[in-house]
Amino acid sequence: MELTQANVDDLLARLGPVNGWMYLPGDVDLQELTELLGDRYGAPRALVLDGVTDPTVDESRGAALLVPFEDRAVTVRAWAYGDRWVGTGTARDAEGIVRPVLVVARREVPGPSAVAPDEDVDWMERLTRITGWTQPAQRPDVDWAEVESRLGTALPSDYKRMVETFGKGAFDGFLHLNQEPWTDLREDGLLIWASTEHENLYCWRADGDDPDRWPVGIRSFDGEDVPFDCQTAEFVCRILTDPHHPFTMARFFDTHWFMNYRESG
Repeated sequence: MELTQANVDDLLARLGPVNGWMYLPGDVDLQELTELLGDRYGAPRALVLDGVTDPTVDESRGAALLVPFEDRAVTVRAWAYGDRWVGTGTARDAEGIVRPVLVVARREVPGPSAVAPDEDVDWMERLTRITGWTQPAQRPDVDWAEVESRLGTALPSDYKRMVETFGKGAFDGFLHLNQEPWTDLREDGLLIWASTEHENLYCWRADGDDPDRWPVGIRSFDGEDVPFDCQTAEFVCRILTDPHHPFTMARFFDTHWFMNYRESG
């Protein structure tokens, strides 16, 4: 069976939006299918390898994908995308034959609770819950001392945690997280930490010696500067979930995720 993105679209459409699965033809190239799904959804999470289920798998980590196979899953990799899980791999059929499978399941992502004005909030922890993030830290060993020395400034701690946690990719496949700040607008007192395909630049107003107090601002595609009185992780949480935010993404997506860009090579 020759695989293309169109073939994958057809297979997923046959499964429906949630809670469906199928055995695939035996000549399906699973590596190719995994790569095609990875091109669309980013890096997968391994749920089952050689018949052994990851002990941390639960409802927030794609356990629903394993339900149709009971204890017959051999290898299953999963992607979190919007309001569903997508998985592929191999499982034993009723005769004990290992066959390739494709499976989808509903994904529930908890929304953020209201925040009192004086509440001490870990916005990075909240961001991982909002996006349903379950993977290990993608870049835990970033040499921030070298980056900050080269840039000539310290950087906000929540931004550094964000890069370490999520790595290279985009929130909702739309808000692209820079792996280190761009300095294109430094003469204007701005450092750019993210951008969108609409050519909006998400920046800090780098005023003062404490980067954890730098407010977020947006340089819009038409050159307007829009300030916000919050820091990086809080800002991302708010645009993901507040439909009334001027730069909201909540109007377009009911649930939220972080899309890993595949490493080249």
